[in-house]
Amino acid sequence: QLQASGGGLVQAGDSLTLSCVASGRTSSNYAMGWFRQAPGKEREFVAAISNSGGATNYAEFVKGRFAISRETTRNTVYLQMNNLQREDTAVYYCAAAFAYSRHYASEYYYNYWGQGTQVTVSS
Repeated sequence: QLQASGGGLVQAGDSLTLSCVASGRTSSNYAMGWFRQAPGKEREFVAAISNSGGATNYAEFVKGRFAISRETTRNTVYLQMNNLQREDTAVYYCAAAFAYSRHYASEYYYNYWGQGTQVTVSS
């Protein structure tokens, strides 16, 4: 099971850190990803990190602003989000895949999903 948390209401330019805790299985066994879904839009890829944490990938629209990391001892993956903008408003989901591959940006590649945490950015 994956439990995402850390969302909230912030102003443009602020920062937030989302957390995703894996229970039942250690998060180090899986590649992890963050996706988001804004109202009326399809879910989209945000960031991914390999099983070891040695490889990361980001959507173009978050490069330089967001950072994904993992803390194996805590079975936790983080998404540090800086300089948030209104267009970042969405429900953010974490997901786990058995392995890290070139399909990291596809939601269909992931095997487990968290429940989502709402991020709202006001101007």
